[in-house]
Amino acid sequence: MNDNQLLRYSRQIMLPQCDIEGQQKLLAAKILIVGAGGLGSPAAMYLAAAGVGNITIYDDDEVELSNLQRQIAHHTPDIGIDKVISTRQTLNKLNPDINVTAIKQRLAGQQLAIETTAADVVLDCSDNFSTRFAINRACVEHQTPLVSGAAIRFEGQISVFTAGKNDSPCYNCLYSSEGEELQNCSTNGVIAPITGIVGSIQALEAMKLILNIGETLTGRLLLLDGLTMEWQTLKLRKNPACPTCGTL
Repeated sequence: MNDNQLLRYSRQIMLPQCDIEGQQKLLAAKILIVGAGGLGSPAAMYLAAAGVGNITIYDDDEVELSNLQRQIAHHTPDIGIDKVISTRQTLNKLNPDINVTAIKQRLAGQQLAIETTAADVVLDCSDNFSTRFAINRACVEHQTPLVSGAAIRFEGQISVFTAGKNDSPCYNCLYSSEGEELQNCSTNGVIAPITGIVGSIQALEAMKLILNIGETLTGRLLLLDGLTMEWQTLKLRKNPACPTCGTL
């Protein structure tokens, strides 16, 4: 690290759980973020600001006026621009020292396998059923840690899945892939700060995985009711009959 980096990350380096060695791990880390919307925006911004050195973002949408209420990586002049390009511009302004790869594409198939294998941690910030299960399958297959978040109305949820470690369940253990399409913000609405809270926690969990500190949300589902400001933690167990990670 040079002098500017030592100053930029000084508040993290002060922490014994991070220090210079941990900051160097962050600078060398590769994180894949799927979705540059309400969750992907705050997650990407905090990871960039914290010095995660290599961030790859996939999203196939363009910025719309209705996005700006919660998708804080985008600004009014960005309307009509690809979300991944707008996000990259924001991250580069926050921290010009990191590498940001922005790809306008719905991540799937062989490319999903390639990106999952290359990443140290994957953040699922998507908003549709099929993508979430595809990401989960790829992470289980390649044993890449997955940080999954969701936000709708006044509610948020976050969990971490570490295939092959700590007897971790996977996303398919929690939700059946044969269920109905997941609800999303466009049809049910969402209060803006909920996405910021969930996305920020996803960034924190990703950093904990890279630094190998604390206790992650592996085996737990964290739920937030923003109307009552109550948190609940549910324990998750690996399903032996899970069609994705089960052994039966």
